[in-house]
Amino acid sequence: MTIREILKMGDPRLLRVAQPVAAFDTDALHLLVRDMFETMQAVNGAGLAAPQIGVDQQLVIFGTDVVNPRYPDAPLVPRTVLLNPVVTPIGDEEEEGWEGCLSVPGLRGVVPRFANIRYTGFDPYGDAIDRTVSGFHARVVQHEVDHLLGKLYPMRVRDFSRFGFTEVLFPGLDAVQDD
Repeated sequence: MTIREILKMGDPRLLRVAQPVAAFDTDALHLLVRDMFETMQAVNGAGLAAPQIGVDQQLVIFGTDVVNPRYPDAPLVPRTVLLNPVVTPIGDEEEEGWEGCLSVPGLRGVVPRFANIRYTGFDPYGDAIDRTVSGFHARVVQHEVDHLLGKLYPMRVRDFSRFGFTEVLFPGLDAVQDD
């Protein structure tokens, strides 16, 4: 089991635009995906983008089969590996929701996201993925794909009166889960 170091906000590698994945179904790619899931699970993440572990590729993972302690009220999102994603909003409707990030530990903020999206891309074998989703699933995808564009969720916060430390904003939530 390999748990990778997660880069923290302030590291310039998190601000780069990631490069497309060029080779599918390779041992190196499958190993990277395995390491990413092990890393995400070790810290109870809802998702993880390759740039968060210093890998400059358009690769995100998200989803789980069990309730996430960092987002206990959120619905389950299917485990997904998504390479070279493209997100297309369906309509202009936005929803605000609280977000946290493994690269911004201990903080949460309200972020507007498109309520309904279509995302396309590829799985690790090069097979096409094409899904239309809404709600928390759409939020997670947009958050992770932002990492591939060099964006962290605080860059999308519009009202900083709704941004702060998890332990203050959510006293019932174990703040250690956010580190």
